[in-house]
Amino acid sequence: MRVVSGIQPTGNLHLGNYLGAIRNWVRMQNAMEEGSQCLFFLADLHAISQPHNPAELEAATLEMTAALVACGIDPKRSVLFNQAQVPAHAELQWLLSGTARMGWLNRMTQWKDKAGKNREGQSVALFTYPVLQAADVLLYQATHVPVGEDQKQHLELARDIAQKFNNDFCGEDAPVFTLPQPIVPPEAARIMSLRDGTAKMSKSDPSDMSRVNLSDDADEIMRKVRKAKTDPEPLPSEAAGLEGRSEALNLVTIYGALAGQSIDVVLRDHGGQGFGAFKPALGELLVAELRPIAARFNELKADRESLDAILARGASKAREIGSATLASAYNALGLVRG
Repeated sequence: MRVVSGIQPTGNLHLGNYLGAIRNWVRMQNAMEEGSQCLFFLADLHAISQPHNPAELEAATLEMTAALVACGIDPKRSVLFNQAQVPAHAELQWLLSGTARMGWLNRMTQWKDKAGKNREGQSVALFTYPVLQAADVLLYQATHVPVGEDQKQHLELARDIAQKFNNDFCGEDAPVFTLPQPIVPPEAARIMSLRDGTAKMSKSDPSDMSRVNLSDDADEIMRKVRKAKTDPEPLPSEAAGLEGRSEALNLVTIYGALAGQSIDVVLRDHGGQGFGAFKPALGELLVAELRPIAARFNELKADRESLDAILARGASKAREIGSATLASAYNALGLVRG
């Protein structure tokens, strides 16, 4: 089993990133049996598909590395690297571009959403972004890829590209690419803004009070939870009572994700309470979970040498793992390499 997954280096990681993706990565890493492997990468090549600040991208890549390690990704157990140090990602994207079809890419929901009405003004990189995503996982013969609802279409495209390449250029008994299977995390918690329960928690929100950052100290966490938007009604005793109460649902969801409890169990224990009692309990749970992460994160973030070394070692391993697949793809296409 080989699991491959990537995350864009956005910087300023928050609770939504942790509960929605990173914690599941740590669990997968820790559950790997001998002979299996996890590869996790910082998708810095994807980041340049839209306007960006180069200095901010570099800083965010290092900050994301520090955050992943602080959250529990162990560079000795998993391969942790950034795309830019593994040129095979971009090479394989080009090799796969002859197989991918314009119609397939035109149908991608995220392309439509991000491009909006100004498709002619978007970069080619944004349009071909899904081909790079396919290369990201096919390069390493990934058997499984963690996906949320918004990424299922991209993995299906990767499988389509792999299947067509194998059919067009390989014998039946010697396919170049493995067709990866999706892993849908059992607890992919969808964490919303503390100021608006209908919007995802995001670093782009101008209000820092809308999110709990992984770097926040205990006082900041408690203050943000205390001021989180709620309604005047007490918590219900069952999940149906949260319908139409998006902010209440969000806080209960966060509590359940941290405590490893279903919403029904959280409401069984806290139903009937007002938020004056529930918020302190939630804040204490958050502090207990995030305090050691914040301490390690801030320590690592200040150590550029260690972060560079982690990424360099990971990239070296990734280049070694992906080299055979890349060579096979060149050979299958009849390309002569020196």
